[in-house]
Amino acid sequence: MYGLKRAQRPPDKNFPFGYGKEIYFWSFIVAILIFALGAGISIYEGIIHLLHPKPITTPYINYIVIGFAMMFEGFAWYFAFKAFTKSKGKWSYIMAVQKGKDPSILVVLFEDSAALIGLVVAFLGIFLGQVTGIVYFDGAASIIIGLILAGTATWLAYETKGLLIGESANDSIVQGIRELASGHDYVEHVNEVLTLHMGPDFILVNISLDFMDEATADEIETTVEKLDKEIKKNYLQVKRVFVEAEARKSSNPEKLPN
Repeated sequence: MYGLKRAQRPPDKNFPFGYGKEIYFWSFIVAILIFALGAGISIYEGIIHLLHPKPITTPYINYIVIGFAMMFEGFAWYFAFKAFTKSKGKWSYIMAVQKGKDPSILVVLFEDSAALIGLVVAFLGIFLGQVTGIVYFDGAASIIIGLILAGTATWLAYETKGLLIGESANDSIVQGIRELASGHDYVEHVNEVLTLHMGPDFILVNISLDFMDEATADEIETTVEKLDKEIKKNYLQVKRVFVEAEARKSSNPEKLPN
């Protein structure tokens, strides 16, 4: 929530493209905290309980606590999943996870998913310990919960790291921009289409174009203006477009970076 609020600040002299990347930074911090605190403490407590096991004297209190926790986490997971389904559009769930640029929904969804799985593991640890009388189930369950949290945190950190460093827009957007640029009369060749996510809803675009030799300065200026409007109209996430006039670099645009 803090990252979302910070990311909404308008551009200024020091940050001319705004603060959209703050959401990526704080999402990364959340992943580290889940790993360090959630996973670390859970694994530590599990090891302690394995080394010094104690029988659970009031398991029904634990069942009540776990039941309420599952109810609250279930509600949170449902709303997060609903928001994720809405935001993914036509993508499949797997593709949306891999190509999504808004980590705020993913962090909540996967943290709640890990919490629900962890609660199930906690319930099984207590139940098996109560039924069998083996006191090691509780400590083992705590370690398993820690490993689940560690895996979730590692994955979230990996996903947000790329966005924090600077990921390009999805291939469909890059290809669409290339096609729009190629469709103009005075554009002989599209050299490069470089994109960068400055935030979930802010894409920076830099295009290198080889204009026809007979094109006048006014015609190039008009083409750039039209292209700028077309790109922003078709891709609402694109906020800034920069166009460079350069000689043709390659006859094979497929080898050029996006």
